[in-house]
Amino acid sequence: MAGAPTTDTETLRRRANRVQSQRGTEEPPLIKWVLIAVALVFSAVFLLLPLVNVFAQAFSKGLPAYWNSLTEPDSWSAIRLTLTVAAISVPLNVLFGVAAAWAIAKFEFRGKSLLTTLIDLPFSVSPVVAGLMFVLLFGLQGYFGKWLDAHEEQAALTLGANAWQTFWHVTLPSVKWGLIYGIILCNARAMGEFGAVSVVSGHITGQTDTMPLRVEKLYNDYHGAAAFAVASLLALLALLTLGIKTFLEWRQARAYELAQRAAEELS
Repeated sequence: MAGAPTTDTETLRRRANRVQSQRGTEEPPLIKWVLIAVALVFSAVFLLLPLVNVFAQAFSKGLPAYWNSLTEPDSWSAIRLTLTVAAISVPLNVLFGVAAAWAIAKFEFRGKSLLTTLIDLPFSVSPVVAGLMFVLLFGLQGYFGKWLDAHEEQAALTLGANAWQTFWHVTLPSVKWGLIYGIILCNARAMGEFGAVSVVSGHITGQTDTMPLRVEKLYNDYHGAAAFAVASLLALLALLTLGIKTFLEWRQARAYELAQRAAEELS
């Protein structure tokens, strides 16, 4: 009981020091509101207005014209191809990403630095250059094109029970939010990519056009409303991606806050 006042005094002193430290790092209210206003104006001019313009142009000729633009055979083919490519490429990227992340985090091996460099390479190389590289390597006239055209490649991966259980019950739950976040961004990139797809697709209308390529063709052919109609689908996908991303960030922050509170209560 004798030590209680001292403990209370030290606790109050720590709280006062913490509050004083926070005040020392805070900006004056005027500067804070000016920065917020500048950020809001910038977001409205460069983000919100273009988005509103996309939907305004898409519905400029009415809902029937909008629907006809989406269901037109060539545009519908581009939509189907985009969704199909995303359904294939996203799971493959997830498998490669999880395997590469696990290998880099858990093991030391020759070529580890090279692997991490190759993973970072797409961030510094233009997608157009990447598309040209794929054509030169895997196209019918490329280095591996003839061999790939004449053979089928199969691969299998077998994991021991113990390693699989460790991955499924320990590793995967600990990275689930980061993994889901990566899947969402990968899906958005797969559907919205233009540069690399423009190089490798061949631009065959109704066969190899994706949604971004279809938007370009419609706009260049002076079918503005139809181009914005297809673009509006990409915008909706982007908004959906942003909403899911924001929700996951909130869930992660909430889980961290609850864990921090539990730790403080235990201490």
